[in-house]
Amino acid sequence: MTLLNEADAITPPVREELGPLRSRLRDIGLGIRFGAFGGREGWIRNALTATGVGLGVALLLMAASLPQIMSAREDRLHARTQNWETATERIERSDSTVVWLNVSTEYRDNVIGGRLLRADGDRPALPPGVDRMPGPGEMLVSPALADLLASPDGSSLADGRLDYRVVGVIGEAGLIDPGERFFYAGSSTLTAESGGERSDGYGRSRMAMGPVDPMLTALATLISVVLLAPVAVFIGTSVRFCGDRRDGRLAALRLIGADSRTIRRIAVGESLFGSALGLAVGVATFAVARLFAGSVRIWGLSAFPSDVVPAPALGGLILLAVPVVSVVVTLVTLRSVLIEPLGVVRRSAPRRRRLWWRLVLPSAGVLVLLTAERTVTPGYTTGIVHPLPLAGGAILVLLGVTALFPWVVDAVVSRLRGGPVSWQLAVRGLQLRGGSAGRAVSGILVAVAGAIALQMVFAGMHDASRQSVGNSPMWGRVDISAGYPSSELAARMNHELRRTPGVSEAIGFVRSWVRPSARPADQPPHVSEEQWPAASLVVADCPVLRKLARIGACADGDTFIVNNSWSQSETDWLERAARDGDRLTLSGGGPRTGPGAGAEPDAWRLPSGTRTVKAPPGSGVSWEYEGIYATPGALDPARLTEGATTALVTSDENVPHAHDHIRDTASRLDPMLQVWTVRMPERDQKYASIHNGLLAGATGTMALIAVSMLVSQIEQLRERRRLLPVLVAFGTRRSTLARSLLWQTALPVALGTVVAVAGGLVLGVVMLRLTGKPMVDWWMFLPVSATAVGVILLVTVLSLPALWRMMRPDGLRTE
Repeated sequence: MTLLNEADAITPPVREELGPLRSRLRDIGLGIRFGAFGGREGWIRNALTATGVGLGVALLLMAASLPQIMSAREDRLHARTQNWETATERIERSDSTVVWLNVSTEYRDNVIGGRLLRADGDRPALPPGVDRMPGPGEMLVSPALADLLASPDGSSLADGRLDYRVVGVIGEAGLIDPGERFFYAGSSTLTAESGGERSDGYGRSRMAMGPVDPMLTALATLISVVLLAPVAVFIGTSVRFCGDRRDGRLAALRLIGADSRTIRRIAVGESLFGSALGLAVGVATFAVARLFAGSVRIWGLSAFPSDVVPAPALGGLILLAVPVVSVVVTLVTLRSVLIEPLGVVRRSAPRRRRLWWRLVLPSAGVLVLLTAERTVTPGYTTGIVHPLPLAGGAILVLLGVTALFPWVVDAVVSRLRGGPVSWQLAVRGLQLRGGSAGRAVSGILVAVAGAIALQMVFAGMHDASRQSVGNSPMWGRVDISAGYPSSELAARMNHELRRTPGVSEAIGFVRSWVRPSARPADQPPHVSEEQWPAASLVVADCPVLRKLARIGACADGDTFIVNNSWSQSETDWLERAARDGDRLTLSGGGPRTGPGAGAEPDAWRLPSGTRTVKAPPGSGVSWEYEGIYATPGALDPARLTEGATTALVTSDENVPHAHDHIRDTASRLDPMLQVWTVRMPERDQKYASIHNGLLAGATGTMALIAVSMLVSQIEQLRERRRLLPVLVAFGTRRSTLARSLLWQTALPVALGTVVAVAGGLVLGVVMLRLTGKPMVDWWMFLPVSATAVGVILLVTVLSLPALWRMMRPDGLRTE
């Protein structure tokens, strides 16, 4: 007994004696039985629907896990952050305190975080993920850093900057993510006086974070919309797989007495079973994929599997939305189908599609984005962004693109006449079944439009960053600093760094601060000494000072006041101090570091013959080191109790790994030296990675939707399996039918690509205006469009075997 006969033998689908609610539930249950026990064809349909819905659900669950992933990263970072001294809270030395120093570095554009540690006592506070304190010359490393040091690429790093003996591995609790490269190294010479900080534990107080970068918020919002909108469209398309077969079965149910309402409820039950199966597949796929989260690294980020957990609200919304979408899509689909006892009649003359509301959607989206423009300040780290209007505007624009596409297809196809036989067959097929082709292409439209908009925004950000940083006088500069003043170290820096490959220039000097010893006349009594004006003090020989400012004639024993147009107030009190013979307190400002930190500050009188000079425009140091310049003959650097030893290094970017050579030299001079770089290669690499990632993501989304197109194409061929042999029997060439299949696939995608490119350009221009970034290239949509063309060819080629099989003469037996 077949399923249909079994249903007929049980009871008619609707019984009057049943209550309305029980009757509806019974109909839905019958549809679920059809979905579960529909035979071979039913399970093929279920497999296709479950695969499509499952992939979409897995992607949505991954996206819903991002809040938990970012929260876990922040918690781990907070947990391993050292407690440090503040102006109001001092940490006294004890058996549990530890002196630490940030010794993070870079190696071939890889960021390597690190801390140098020295315990003050026998019971030091241990960072998370660590069960012992590394001794002098020892190191605890993360698994990713251990792999790098053991590889041939990391041999020079292991033999140079990180020449420590590895004695352990940092646990998961001490790492931000599985791919982080991090280490803890022990030291016997690190002290608070040599630049270290004293800590009595970890994670006591969360670091105050600044406002979220508005550009980051805007981009994250746009990325979320662009990546998730095609998935939602794909899920909506997946629940329509094999819809024609379902309609045939529903017509048979009409033959045994079911009315139209009962038919719709049965169809809803069948779609619910497919969506539930898709949910199960999606949850299982997500559960397996999260196990490999640590091995996947995107833009330098990865996650522990334990962190990949959907937010409860978002996860519940996804599990609820998929069945709702399946029900809504099924009911909307049945509106265009007339299911009668003797067969299925599709409306051959559908109602004319109206244009006005399809234009309202993108127009409203653009209006929302333009209204939200006031919430973003073009500055990179200022301004407030409200994600809701950004997301809403982007979604409206993308939905408008999807809604406009069917109207464009109908408007174009209805006006096409004549042409080769293959062209006429394709056009007639689109005129009769344009809706099914449009549904499959709609997902590609969203992916293409969103990818184009994202590429435009990222390209504008990249270009603006290159212009601002690339034109900076600090371009290519490396700053190396020790947390204590030492003329001997400055001399060694000048000597060793200038001999380092990739170094064009090196300037080493001692830097400290000065402040008036007595209250200045313009300072009110209520102003504390810490608020008195302070000035930078640079001590170096004449050749070095000439590279920092236009000092002119110079001899040992000279002093200079260096000012800029925006620092005239500071220059005024320095000039008065030199004129009036006022005494200045050495190391009167800045951090309390250095071998003499804590000692009574020394007093020094600025010579009355001190000249005021200007720093050369574009020197890159005028705004950092304005103040007093002194030669060793005028001020012995040994008198400085606080300050730093600094080297400004200009690198030659044409030398391979120039920055690695500089860092190696700095490590040989003193492992505690801090190195900062001002350059673009890693930023360029990140933007290139983002650009490639967007293209790869768009390609992956299109490949996912190509599966939907392929299934839809095969289903259309199966509908015409009786017609195709007849056409061949009447002399139609097989190549003509193959070309008609190509045109029938290519024409909607070509029209959709045009609509998507227009929508993507509009969204991209509005987002660029919103973020204050320039338009770089109007032709960046070509790679994405070329990918869409590739999808057309792929779907056509993969559907050809089914076409050849259905054109065989044995198909005439059914006629």
